[in-house]
Amino acid sequence: MYTNTTSVKKRTFDAIVIGSGISGGWAAKEFTEKGLKTLVLERGRKLEHIADYHTAMKAPWELENRNMHTNDDKAHYPIQTKCYAFNDGTRHLFVRDSDHPYQETKSFDWIRGYHVGGKSLMWARQTYRWSDFDFEANSRDGHGTDWPIRYADIAPWYSYVEKYAGINGNRDGLPQIPDGEFLPPIELTVVEKHFQSEMKKFFPGIPVVQGRSANLTVRHNDRGPCQFRHLCHRGCPFSAAFASQATTLAAAALTKKMTLRTDSIVHSIIYDEKKGRATGVRVIDANTKAMTEYYAKVIFVNAGTINTTTILLNSDSARFPKGLGNDSGVLGHYLMDHCYRGRAYASFDGFQDHYHKGRRPTGFYIPRFRNILGDKQDKFVRGYAIGGSAERGAAWTSGAYKEGFGADFKAAMTRPGNWDLGLHMQGECLPHFDNKLTLDKAKTDAWGMPTVNFDCQWRDNEEAMLKDGLAMMQEMLEKAGFKNVGAYDNHEPPGRGIHEMGTARMGKDPKTSMVNGNNQLHAVANVFVTDGACMASTGTQNPSLTYMALTARAVDFAVKALKKKEL
Repeated sequence: MYTNTTSVKKRTFDAIVIGSGISGGWAAKEFTEKGLKTLVLERGRKLEHIADYHTAMKAPWELENRNMHTNDDKAHYPIQTKCYAFNDGTRHLFVRDSDHPYQETKSFDWIRGYHVGGKSLMWARQTYRWSDFDFEANSRDGHGTDWPIRYADIAPWYSYVEKYAGINGNRDGLPQIPDGEFLPPIELTVVEKHFQSEMKKFFPGIPVVQGRSANLTVRHNDRGPCQFRHLCHRGCPFSAAFASQATTLAAAALTKKMTLRTDSIVHSIIYDEKKGRATGVRVIDANTKAMTEYYAKVIFVNAGTINTTTILLNSDSARFPKGLGNDSGVLGHYLMDHCYRGRAYASFDGFQDHYHKGRRPTGFYIPRFRNILGDKQDKFVRGYAIGGSAERGAAWTSGAYKEGFGADFKAAMTRPGNWDLGLHMQGECLPHFDNKLTLDKAKTDAWGMPTVNFDCQWRDNEEAMLKDGLAMMQEMLEKAGFKNVGAYDNHEPPGRGIHEMGTARMGKDPKTSMVNGNNQLHAVANVFVTDGACMASTGTQNPSLTYMALTARAVDFAVKALKKKEL
């Protein structure tokens, strides 16, 4: 432990940001560009933009296992291999489950990446604004606690982050997904356009729009454009896919105000009972396991929902025996995720004379249409969105398992296959107190940190919503003229949606929530939470764009409060 005054000064900053992922990167950018000396703590390893994307330009046959899972993967990555982005080219971006154990009272698939940038390298980049259908949902139906903000409070911050990040999409004029600041959209395939037009005939109140994603379709802010390789999850050397390394952290580094410390596992936040505020953080060196303290006037906890909550729970003291700021007792409770269990598929016989060029990073999107705009369901509240895409398969994929040789066989393998379309449902999850995570201090990890225990399950409302979604997807495809239509429940547990939210939720009342409308802990004004842990509901839209906007907004508030000496 450091003790001398010079060392303490070196470890003192204006702001500390815990985590370097989507929200942590934004906090770093905003703090440093506003002139604050900022320490960013990342528990994982160093990973530099472009230089460390060592699989980004490799073809499948250049990878040791041809991009397939191995027996070693099944042994050491049993949870991570369930993620859509895990393969031979991205394995190095996921944690080894065998090295990072956790407990499950009920099944929860915790997908993680411990390195600079976190899951901002592996996310699906779908970006939709929330609306007041989402921010007012809890107050309308009585489930959960009312959000302390409304769409009007965050709309200018959506615009602010969209202009910087670069979001492709159309201005569709839909109230459930408000329009934003868009780059040109990615064109739908001919079969997707057919599906879109047929939906207008048979389901005029259910729009099908181009997906909106954080991929640059034109050069923007000296980045991109997208090369349509669909290898975003390996790290984009063209800087077209939004990731912290290529954007926010790079901007923060240019200010010379950021210190980025990797291999730094935050043990807890230091609370000074005399001052009534947090003064710093305790950090475990991931390699040496030595403990060091760092100090700052303001602390942003952006470690990802579960790790953020772990840090807060582990930050106990005489004043906060149940975790930092946890006067309400809700810390760790109301764990939510989007329900992706509903899937549908079909084939299409026509358009054999059409093909598409490149591999797009997005498809089409059907925003929520249940329990809004005149629709009223009696079996469930809230609703779901549907995502999907149609592509023409390649004959070589099936040919890999066929016998044959010679010129004719090879030529046959180059012909396009048939058109297939897939749909997936993204259902809202209601907040339940008993859906929770707790710390097991009797079972610690390799760094002496208590392990997480999950107790979370889908409940009646999600099950009823799922049943409706499966029926609707099948009906949509059948009426649109598709063949071989099927729909199924994949029975995946919470966590697989990788949209974990809610365990340090926002709210107006300190008795029922953890943070206020400015993302401050009610009881510790200089500690902020702006990642998924702060969410009071899940909506049906992907949440990362909202994390970005909330973070930029909270930093702006925090810096102004610091100048007024209110923190």
